[in-house]
Parts: sequence; C-alpha cells; structure tokens
Amino acid sequence: MNIFSRLREYFLNNVSSNRFKFTLIIYAITFVHTSYVLLFAVLGVLPLFIFNIGSVTLYIICSNITKYGYEKDFFKVFYAIYIEVALHCLAATIFVGWRLGFSYYMFGLIPFCYYICVTMMEIKHRYLLGTALGFIAYITFIVCRLISLIFGSVYNLDISPVSEFLIYVYNTTSNFLFLFVVILIFITDMQTTTDKLHIQNAKLDTMASIDPLTGLYNRRSMQAFLDDALASDETFSMVMCDIDNFKKVNDTYGHDFGDVVLKEIAAIIKQLIGTTGNVCRWGGEEILILSNDSMDNTCHIAENIRQTVENHVFSLRETSIHCTLTLGVATHKKGASIDETITHADGRLYYGKQNGKNRVITPYDTA
Repeated sequence: MNIFSRLREYFLNNVSSNRFKFTLIIYAITFVHTSYVLLFAVLGVLPLFIFNIGSVTLYIICSNITKYGYEKDFFKVFYAIYIEVALHCLAATIFVGWRLGFSYYMFGLIPFCYYICVTMMEIKHRYLLGTALGFIAYITFIVCRLISLIFGSVYNLDISPVSEFLIYVYNTTSNFLFLFVVILIFITDMQTTTDKLHIQNAKLDTMASIDPLTGLYNRRSMQAFLDDALASDETFSMVMCDIDNFKKVNDTYGHDFGDVVLKEIAAIIKQLIGTTGNVCRWGGEEILILSNDSMDNTCHIAENIRQTVENHVFSLRETSIHCTLTLGVATHKKGASIDETITHADGRLYYGKQNGKNRVITPYDTA
C-alpha cells in the first residue's frame, strides 16, 4: 500500500470524528499563518508580523482544545477561527491593501460556517446562524474592498509585480485548498451518512422479513417467494411441518425451553434445505418449506429432517429432552393456487398427526 492509499484510508477512518475535522482545519490554518509570519517579517510589516504571531499562538491553543478538550468546547474554537480570519482580512487590507488577495479568505468562511452550524450544532436556529455568519463574512469582504478604495493602505510595499502576483497566487491557492478540504469533509460526511442509512435500511428490511426468534423468513416475506414460484414454470413443492406435543413442552419445561426447541428445529430445517428452497415460520410452531427440488428429493429431505429432529437432544440448563416433527408434503399442480397447495400439505400434516405423529406424509401415502 503506497503513502497516498494510507493517507486516504486514514482520512476515511477518522473523518467522521469532529475532533479530527477541527484538528485538520486548525493545522491547515496554522501552517498558513506561520508562512505569514515569515512573509511579513521579510516585507517589514511589523503590525501584521505581530498579528500573525498572535494568530499562531491562538491556533496552538485551539489545537490543544481539540486534542484534549470536550466536544462542547469545539464551538469556541469555531468562533475563534471565524473572528481571527475576519480580523486578519481586515488588518491585511488596512496595512498592505487589497491587491494581494488576503480578503478572499472571507469566501472560504461562508461554506465553513454553514457546514459547522448545520452539521455539528444541535441548536434550534442553526440554519439561521449559519446563514447569518455567512452574510457577515460577505459584508466583511465588501468592507475590505471599501477600505481599500477609500483609504488605500498604510504600507506602500516596494515589491515587484512578480512578487505581488506570487503572494496573490499563494493566498488564492490557500483559500481554494481550504474550500477543497471543507467540501471534501462535507462530501465524505454525506457518503458516510448515506452508507449508514443503507445499512440501517438493510437492518430494518431484515427485521421486517425475518422472524426474530428462529431466524427464518416470516409469513409476509415468504409470500414473495411463493409469488415468484407461482409465476415461474418450474415445479415446486410445499412441506408443512409441526412440532409434536409442543404445548406440552411449554407447559412442562417452560416457554424458554420451548423457544430453544423451536430455534434448534428451525436451524436443522434451514441447514438441510440449503439452497434448494426457502423456509419460514408460518405461525406458532408451524414451519413452511418451499422446495424447488423434485418431489422425490423433497420427500427424501423431509424424511431426513424428521430423523434428524428425532435424534437431536434439546438441552437447557440441566434439562435434556427429545422432540419429534410431523411433516406434510404437497406438490404444486399447474392451475392451482398457492393456498390450495398449502391446504393439501396442511391436510397431510393433520393426517400424520392423527395417525401416530413423527411421520412424513407425502402424495405417495394418501390421496
């Protein structure tokens, strides 16, 4: 993995943290003001040299707040950034004029203010606050221009046009990079929120379609598979299963034990059906299987399920018991409805219950 991939991974892993966002922004602004300390020292503009030393000191303090402080203190850092940038733009315009591009940083403040207010602040009028701060930034920019037009600048810098142009490019580039960072954070936030929403929707879909106790499909979601099977030309069968003497299990050992029996039988059926069909909790202790396999294979699987359940030991705490299962199998006939096929499977299940239980009743056994 190269350094850019590592930086990208680090950014994506941490950008959801407000602490990381503020730290990144503060480091970027601190770098710019450190360069201004050197710039104004070279240019001999003492007031701005001192101002930027103060700015660097302020951002070091802000960095410590974001690193060690509480998130509620981050908004103090936000207001400090806002006020410092605005004052610096005004001061730079007053002392060295308009043409070097220091006032353009006010444009960078507008999306920054709106982003912080709307996404991080949990106050009633956060949209109004973001708009107001953005408007004040715009007014400050206009004021800078008026100051330049009316009063000129305190220092008449003796620099070449090339040097003036390079300072202008540095300021505009820094401002665009700041805008880029804010936009990048915003886009990443949006993507993270969208991903979380997709995950949450998937969880909700699962909760809506899966029986919470057994992990099988519920009756509502099973209907979609039944509709698909009916719409296709493929042969399919239905198997209705019912746990024998389940009420007695609940009454004797308690509902917790009954839940264990139901969950473990559901797991056995789900495993043995595999990819050849779908299984749902039809209601109570009844489990419905939609088998896309042939009738012979479906009957074989049903018998395998019956034997596996019969041989399985169900345990909870110090109690262990055996349970059995009765199953009714019906093949869907073209032209028939799903309800008719389920009724046939349910009828064979009832026949098995009336004739000894722990049986698989197929179309080969009864008419």
